[in-house]
Amino acid sequence: MRPPLRIALRLVPIAGAAWVTAWCATRWPDAAAGVALALWAACLGALALFAMWATAGRTRTARVSALVMVIAIAAGAAAASHVALANPSRHAVLGLEIMNGRAVIVEATVVGKVERRADGALAFDAHVSRIATGAESALVSAEAVVRVAPGDVESSADLDLGAVVEARGTASAARPGERAVITVRASRGVAVTRPPIGIAHTTATLRQELVRSVRGLPGDGASLVPGLAVGDTSAVPAELDAAMKEASLSHLTAVSGANCALVVGLAFAAAAALGASRAVRVSAGLAALVGFIVLVTPEPSVVRAGAMAAVAMLGVLLGRPGAGTAILSLCVAALLVADPWLAGSLGFALSVAATASLLLFARPLAQGLARRLPRALALGLSVPLAAQLACGPLLVLIAPQVPVYGVVANLLAAPAAPIATIVGLAACLAAPIPPLQDGLAAIAWLPASWIAGTAVATSALPGDLVPWLEGWPGAFALGGVGLAIGLLIALRRGTPLRALVRGASVVIVALVIGAATGGGLLATLAGRWTLPAEWSILACDVGQGDAVLLRSAGAVALIDTGPEPEPLAACLDRTGVGQIDLLVLSHFDLDHVGGVAAVEGRVGTVLHGPADEDGAAILDRLQSAGAELVDARAGLTGTLGDARWRAVWPPPEGRAFPMGNDASVVLDVRGGGIPPIVLLGDLSASPQRAIAAGGGLDPPYAVVKVAHHGSADQDAGLYRQAAPALALVTVGAENDYGHPRAEILDELNALDARIARTDAEGVVAVWEGADGLEVWREREVGVGGDG
Repeated sequence: MRPPLRIALRLVPIAGAAWVTAWCATRWPDAAAGVALALWAACLGALALFAMWATAGRTRTARVSALVMVIAIAAGAAAASHVALANPSRHAVLGLEIMNGRAVIVEATVVGKVERRADGALAFDAHVSRIATGAESALVSAEAVVRVAPGDVESSADLDLGAVVEARGTASAARPGERAVITVRASRGVAVTRPPIGIAHTTATLRQELVRSVRGLPGDGASLVPGLAVGDTSAVPAELDAAMKEASLSHLTAVSGANCALVVGLAFAAAAALGASRAVRVSAGLAALVGFIVLVTPEPSVVRAGAMAAVAMLGVLLGRPGAGTAILSLCVAALLVADPWLAGSLGFALSVAATASLLLFARPLAQGLARRLPRALALGLSVPLAAQLACGPLLVLIAPQVPVYGVVANLLAAPAAPIATIVGLAACLAAPIPPLQDGLAAIAWLPASWIAGTAVATSALPGDLVPWLEGWPGAFALGGVGLAIGLLIALRRGTPLRALVRGASVVIVALVIGAATGGGLLATLAGRWTLPAEWSILACDVGQGDAVLLRSAGAVALIDTGPEPEPLAACLDRTGVGQIDLLVLSHFDLDHVGGVAAVEGRVGTVLHGPADEDGAAILDRLQSAGAELVDARAGLTGTLGDARWRAVWPPPEGRAFPMGNDASVVLDVRGGGIPPIVLLGDLSASPQRAIAAGGGLDPPYAVVKVAHHGSADQDAGLYRQAAPALALVTVGAENDYGHPRAEILDELNALDARIARTDAEGVVAVWEGADGLEVWREREVGVGGDG
């Protein structure tokens, strides 16, 4: 018999108190000690109250409520105490004179998975033991995030969990609320001084061998096998990764609670088949879970997923969702006490929401769906539907869009996911026997290919993503819609109150469907009506990346493609651009070429800078789709409609500046209705000085596309020489780099240049009007131009 909802949720205040206190303490750490003392005092008072009620013959409900209050206050006090105790060592690091661009050498141990970020850089969590700058060196103990370009890593095969590294570059303070104290940008490289040893070396070798075993298999399925089995997504191409996210299948290639639950369930079932007792079965499941966590890297996100899986499985195995919810609450509180910085982690919130949805909502949804659908189909739909309704409001905080076909995609992928995971895991463990490993990898490739095909097909369907409100308003709005859908499905007809609730839910869902349909039309067919028809320069809002359209006499150029195909495709749909006459790939970092898939097959000419191996592969795809390739060098000229363009950089010969940011294609475009504009790619100060000294500019410019999203590494002399009327900053909201930096904004303000930013203002359109330069900003309602 299921317990009442109030009993199932009676321990939730413990998790809530720990979460709120941990969130506040990590954002205002200097106040953590005072908060901890106050809460411990309150805990003693609550404990005294509990003792009084226990001896005064109060009801059991009152005594339980008092005990819950004691534990909740204690959990909050413990989380605040953790932050207070960690604060001195964190302050010691921040007190070192290592900021403001000073060159530092950091010695650290890798404690997290090495992952490729949207800008193409590698990033990993590390525990710092020593920091040196100049002749000074200090022994420290602090967490850091290290970022480095893939080509700047020495012995990259040894860069894995447990490796000791030396990172050379610059350091900056991390944001309040983050576990990391500093962010190290290893612009001068990362050297592995000691590869992983012991169990870390063994598990790293197993993962690397699995990647090797699928390398020769065809199609996208091969790259998914390591991700499905052990969470290694290093081989997954950007286009497939984007498709997986768009289809709501990306959780399959991360080590999520589903992977952990599958391993636990398999071990439990195997023990049951051998006739083991319940205690032995649970022990076998937990032992398998621990081994799986060690194999896939015991970083915080994996441990968190394992804990959530253990809770979900325990609740299911006991057949008591109420018990599972209580254990979940205690588990959340324990994790927050052990790591208070989880309170600000969206991944942690998603794990908790997904687990809670399985425990609380899956069964009512299954019962409601079973009234209209076959029972087996209702059960299959209930789990992904519960997860999407619970996690959707959090996901719109990352990207303000809702995947329409996510539930269906998960239903289609559901039969293949466990097979690919288990067989892929077996292939990983079979590394000592290569023929067996290759055979198992080939078997795992089949269901992995089905999942990849599902993702690609789903992401290609029309209307697969519905634009949504941004930020917390969007999260609360989608939460309300999810509640309405859940009530509509789960509530039976009956009392007048239920009829009223169901009617209100129908109205809410109908209104949202109508608004979503209208929004989809607005973003595509009618979207161009919301843009000024006269635009000749248009900066797409694609996040932390570049995608700038130029238009003259019906011909269109696109300067870079942003980090992902979807935002670029949405921008092209909205502007009504179908054919790209000239595609300029300034360089091959992911934040400039990640969206190439959105324009493959509709590009006439590609003007590109120096290409590495990944860049060459992108160029091969574009050429195979019919594009002509042109290697850009300073002095090269051409036309776009009635406008003329000239390449200002890179120089035609010499290797003074390495491939990448400093070899970005810089373009001067003017005439044919396009105001004089120079687009500076991601150049740093050094090549900017070379351009200014070499007379490569033709000032004054109406528009300058600011280099490198407004980083601090700029040459003020170049901007003074360019004398721009408008500075265009293409940058993502709340990015990890602090772009645009105050230094370049101050310089631009000193030049009296107007500043337009895609992070704050969305799409920016520019054209020459009768009275001069006109600028339209998407997020300035009612403003058609400011010039």
